[in-house]
Amino acid sequence: MPEAALIARTASTPIAVRARREKKTGRVIKPGETDATFLGLTPSDHARYLRRKAQGLLSHRGGDESEKKWHERQNKQRSRIRGIRKVTRDGKQEVEIVGQTIYLPNVIFRLVRNNTPPEEPYNPYEATFRIPLSITKTDIRSYLLAVYGVKTTYIRTDIYRPAVPRRGAPQTKTAYKRTVVGLVEPFYYPHRMEGMDEQAKEERTKRLEDAFQVAEGRETQKLMFLKLTRELSTNNKIKNPMAMTRAAILARVSERRKLRESTVENTIQLEDLNKPISPPTTPATPP
Repeated sequence: MPEAALIARTASTPIAVRARREKKTGRVIKPGETDATFLGLTPSDHARYLRRKAQGLLSHRGGDESEKKWHERQNKQRSRIRGIRKVTRDGKQEVEIVGQTIYLPNVIFRLVRNNTPPEEPYNPYEATFRIPLSITKTDIRSYLLAVYGVKTTYIRTDIYRPAVPRRGAPQTKTAYKRTVVGLVEPFYYPHRMEGMDEQAKEERTKRLEDAFQVAEGRETQKLMFLKLTRELSTNNKIKNPMAMTRAAILARVSERRKLRESTVENTIQLEDLNKPISPPTTPATPP
């Protein structure tokens, strides 16, 4: 397997498995590193090979298998097409379907972009899908191989549950299963902005802007959030006049009273200033 595929397999390993391996080996795997062996085996497969070798269970066709041959046979067995077998009829080898013929279910495999942390390259040896909860890992492998001819190396699944709605409120979101599939052949998500040159990136950005108004939608969303936070703020003076509370009404009455009193006081002071000033009277002198 390529180095990028090994790194992707290590990064998608469940957290509990990684913690158990780190506790056992004492080695901390950093982002961008792999815990695979020199031949590409996982620590679990390597330990399984050593255990079977010690038990003498590696006898295959007259001798002990090497680690590489055992790994190749394991991968071939895991990635086989289920439900068929090869039979020989009249000296010719044919493929026969085992059991009854089944038809494709009415399900949707929704392809989404991989979760790529910041400042890390996009890994083409993984693909992420959103599928219904009833689909199993065997169904995923068989579906991708039979319909699209996609060979997989490993499959990780986890279930995303929606938030519990309030009592009486309708449930708007449904649960789904996210699956991360390891690929044999690399696959790049179409129209990736990271892999384009500057001219192609500008053309695609302009095309998206003309078709969907992405920047305008973001600005409108920011304005709506700002308006909502202003309306919900306790220190906001811009309130809806149709939704006045008793405290707001009393505050408004007090402001008007102060304004009226200040207006009257200013008017009185202005009248006093406009009065004519009479000359002072002098007392009469006796004759």
